Amino acid sequence: MSNSKSSLIDRTTQPASLRQYTGAITNDSQPSVSGIAARNVGILFIISAQFFTACMYISVKILNKLEPQLHTLEIITIRMVCHITCGFELNVDLSQVVTFISSVIYMIIMRIPDPIAGPKGVRTLLVIRGITGFFGLCGVYWSLQYLSVADATVLIFLTPFTTAVAGSILLKESYSTSQAVAGVCSLLGVIFIARPPFIFGSTPVIPDGRHLPEGNPVQRLAGVGASMISVLGNTGAYTSMRAIGKRAHPMHFMTFFSLWCTIIALLGIFVLNVPVVYPTPRAWMLLLITGVSGFVAQTLLTMGLQRETVSRGITGMYTQLLFAVVLELLFFGIVPSLLSVLGAAIIVMSSGASVVLMKEEPTQDSTTNNTTA
Repeated sequence: MSNSKSSLIDRTTQPASLRQYTGAITNDSQPSVSGIAARNVGILFIISAQFFTACMYISVKILNKLEPQLHTLEIITIRMVCHITCGFELNVDLSQVVTFISSVIYMIIMRIPDPIAGPKGVRTLLVIRGITGFFGLCGVYWSLQYLSVADATVLIFLTPFTTAVAGSILLKESYSTSQAVAGVCSLLGVIFIARPPFIFGSTPVIPDGRHLPEGNPVQRLAGVGASMISVLGNTGAYTSMRAIGKRAHPMHFMTFFSLWCTIIALLGIFVLNVPVVYPTPRAWMLLLITGVSGFVAQTLLTMGLQRETVSRGITGMYTQLLFAVVLELLFFGIVPSLLSVLGAAIIVMSSGASVVLMKEEPTQDSTTNNTTA
């Protein structure tokens, strides 16, 4: 693939007076905790975001078990008023509405330019980030109706491959043969998690108190399909965020994400004639947790991806699997099945190998993206 520079990527360099605060270590000094943290602040933001994302998924999983059940679109709408959530039923995601209003108020108070329209030159990219982000969110919420949190999480790890391809085509970032081979190998992991009946047969699932009842093969395939929609949506979102870089404030990303999630979710509710269910007190509490967790996760993720390359930033998301397995064990007593563990291991190792084998370009842009704002 071509390694020429793309005009889409923000490559603004910082003044020399700011570079002294990047945490660089001189030859006559020893590495310190603060120095290591300063050089890796982007990846630390991303890892922290994964914990809050896992908490959000656990809350949505619990919501899917409540009666009356909220639709995915309604959860998204409610989450976007607080950062609107998305379950499979088309419930209005008020959390995203809350996120949008909170972000706009914050930018007005802090006197951040263009709090609603966004900075000139990146407004189209911000709209793309918002629309693709909706499908990334809706897909994973939908998949949680049929898959365990761990299975749904690990399928999202296909995002590094699709994002690397998009970055190579649209942003002219490097894409090696080893990455392509690892991407093909990861499809084997998807097969182990999806377990299509024409390969594994249609054996009945007998819950043993420790493994999650997985539903029938058709439901699992539907869950995997929803996860693939999420992967494509995340690909568009992460690639557009990388293209924007630091030309927009993190709150701009949040407002466009929340606004477009709310718009699309509401349109879906009206077009599909989804009945709106008034949440119970317990459901409201879970929606609040979902909205707050989603808001914090999106903010940390945005700040992290602004400071990291797409490929290196995505690797920090692998920690989400650890958080998901631990939280699912604590809340549901679920231990992943052997085939799911095998599939997860293949996907994670393939993704990790593709990043390790990838040659990073020693450019000035790399330095800029790893500094704090």
